[in-house]
Amino acid sequence: MQDYIERIKQLKSERKMTTEDLSAASGVPVGTLSKILAGVSDSVKLSNIVAVSEALGVSLNHLVLGIEDNTNNFTLTGEEIRLIEDFRRLDSYGKELVSVVVSKERERVSDGQASAEPRRSFVPAPIVSRRVPAVSAVSRERRRIPLVGLPVSAGPGEYLDGIADTGETISIPDDPRTAGADFALRISGNSMEPKYKSGDVVLVENADAVSVGDLCVYVLDGSGYFKVFGGDCLISLNPEFGNIMLRDFTEVSCVGKVIGKLKKTTARQ
Repeated sequence: MQDYIERIKQLKSERKMTTEDLSAASGVPVGTLSKILAGVSDSVKLSNIVAVSEALGVSLNHLVLGIEDNTNNFTLTGEEIRLIEDFRRLDSYGKELVSVVVSKERERVSDGQASAEPRRSFVPAPIVSRRVPAVSAVSRERRRIPLVGLPVSAGPGEYLDGIADTGETISIPDDPRTAGADFALRISGNSMEPKYKSGDVVLVENADAVSVGDLCVYVLDGSGYFKVFGGDCLISLNPEFGNIMLRDFTEVSCVGKVIGKLKKTTARQ
């Protein structure tokens, strides 16, 4: 599945750009671009794909997923990419704190307060002091979502036929961190270690497509995989495991985007 390569070639042709022109415009070395266009690069860096999409004047969604550009689709800037990378390095406390700040700022801008007097920089102290009671209050609310009985593999792959018909459910906290979860999956195998271990339960949002770099659940010829989406392949976090090339399978479908891991102390059957 290397549709994005054909889109790069088509956009190059439409803009009458050579590989050297695209290299100069994107900053991606000619040799790297040549490997990408030939489909021989096993693991394409997200930063290179973003640079190419910027040079071609299209969004990342359009280049990778074929989604037509509109006013809601945009190409990530270098600053936005750095923010995302920094966010991924945070622990759960830091991610939750950043999410609270972003939510509050979005509400402020939506309410037409963007031109009001400047707020204090980044995280005001009151938000930090309110964190514990706020989370404690929210965590008392719970909801039930489907729990897939068969494990999804973080290793060789597990059969996932009948994913929506298991009839099992699990109780999870009903808070902003789990709001997008449509169902839960129990993983097996060690290819996503050290962050995800066999037996962990991950929360999944229904999605038939994900972006490069997202944690995802894919079904390949009937077997389920929990991996990182790499555009034309699925990537393991454990370096001992190689990439799984999507072109090697007849039936390829995205089941959903993994939005988090359920702590064992918060899960209830």
